[in-house]
Amino acid sequence: MLSNIGLPGLILILVIALVIFGPSKLPEIGKAFGNSLREFKNATNGLMDDDTKDKNKQTEDK
Repeated sequence: MLSNIGLPGLILILVIALVIFGPSKLPEIGKAFGNSLREFKNATNGLMDDDTKDKNKQTEDK
C-alpha cells in the first residue's frame, strides 16, 4: 500500500502534517499511530492463532 505513494507523495504528506499539527505534536501523533498499529497487529495475530487452533482441532476430531 505504501509503495504506491512513492517518495514525493510521502514527503508531501509529511510536510502537510507538519504544517497542520506543528513540530511539537508530530512525535505524539507518531507514538499514537505506532501504538495503534501494534494493537492492530496483535489483534490480527490473535485471530490468526485462533483460526489455526480451530483447524488443528477439526483435523484431530476426524
